[in-house]
Amino acid sequence: MIHGLEQQKLAVQSGYWPLIRFNPDLAKEGKNPLQLDSKAPSIPLEEYIYNENRYKMLTRTMPEVAKKLLKEAQEGVLKRWKMYERLALTFEKK
Repeated sequence: MIHGLEQQKLAVQSGYWPLIRFNPDLAKEGKNPLQLDSKAPSIPLEEYIYNENRYKMLTRTMPEVAKKLLKEAQEGVLKRWKMYERLALTFEKK
């Protein structure tokens, strides 16, 4: 846990843990109720997850599987972020 704060930052920067808020009361005020507090992913997911032993162990025991899963996870992170961006746009005033 020595690097806990740094890991939290990497989780957000990689898109693994996006910071979002939804407040339906804002819609009543004519504001967007879905707030994306973090920026779009700016670092590869690998920079975050391979600092975690639970993920790093897979690279040692099953490197090919780890590589495949990392690719799928990276694609998932980017797809999820794009979904949140599109969803936020649906609440924008026309």
